[in-house]
Amino acid sequence: MDAAAGSALRWLCAGVTALLGVSVLRTAQGSRLGRAKALLWSLLAAWLCAGALAAGGVLVAVCLWCSVRPGDADLLPVGDRAVLITGSDTGIGHALAKYLDSLGFVVFAGVLNKDGPGAEELRRSCSQRLSVLQLDITSTTQVKEAYLAVSEKVQNAGLWGVVNNAGILGFPADGELLPMSTYRHCMEVNFFGAVEVSKTFLPLLRKSQGRLVNMSSMAGIEGTAEQWDEQEKELMENLPADTRRAYGDEYLLGLRSYLLHLPSHCAPDLSPVLGSVLHALLARRPQGLYTPGKGAYIPLCIFCCFPLWFYDFFISKMLSAGSVPRELRTSGDEGKNL
Repeated sequence: MDAAAGSALRWLCAGVTALLGVSVLRTAQGSRLGRAKALLWSLLAAWLCAGALAAGGVLVAVCLWCSVRPGDADLLPVGDRAVLITGSDTGIGHALAKYLDSLGFVVFAGVLNKDGPGAEELRRSCSQRLSVLQLDITSTTQVKEAYLAVSEKVQNAGLWGVVNNAGILGFPADGELLPMSTYRHCMEVNFFGAVEVSKTFLPLLRKSQGRLVNMSSMAGIEGTAEQWDEQEKELMENLPADTRRAYGDEYLLGLRSYLLHLPSHCAPDLSPVLGSVLHALLARRPQGLYTPGKGAYIPLCIFCCFPLWFYDFFISKMLSAGSVPRELRTSGDEGKNL
């Protein structure tokens, strides 16, 4: 094969790769994670196939343009659409209830305590369109009562959206240290509660052909200092003596300091989250996955595109508590002496 034919073949490979990359990026343009993954694979394919700097440069420019192109901005009108939000006492759910109310939605704000400060703040600051509902999503009775209350108000119009926002973080500790009650409570709230709310309200969503939005966060609802004290006490009281010796009191007491520093890892500006939920509710072509917040998609992209050991290393450096269990320190010292 002469030089001209080889050059033509490289350009052909580059062109096919560019078309493939653009096609993948266009189908994934609503998700920054999808765009990032497609960008990485397209650049790799271009590097392997093109063998030409110019072709690679064109591909990079096209892929970057597609990756930063905004998603669908064509939103449906708010009108009299009604939305149920769980976990509206504090945090994201509380801010979302206020935000959607300010836009004109009929908001049903489910709260864990209808007489608590969060519920009172919603009643005081929001319009008459907003209704506060007593809704512990782990209680089948309260979920059914909330369904009846919403059904009576929306009637044949149905419910446009359900936002499963309620969730708990729990006490962050090694899996071996956590009592089984922590696992069960986490599943009851974060999984089974969301499933029951979804199943219960689906008939109202079908009437309006509306949206179901599931929220997930690494630290969106942290809990209170009193809850941390209770969980820490339960952890320490149920810890076997040999496990406590293996980890050491210094390490165990250091877990609480991680909680104290957790807010420093969280952005105080919730507007990216609120905007993503609004897009999920009103966009004519909503995304399948949203990663709001500056750089929030990076850990997911690393998990999907890189070896697991690299992801573990990245997360350990990003969220390191700054200490290791006593047993690991001892093992390390013995290894150095060998």
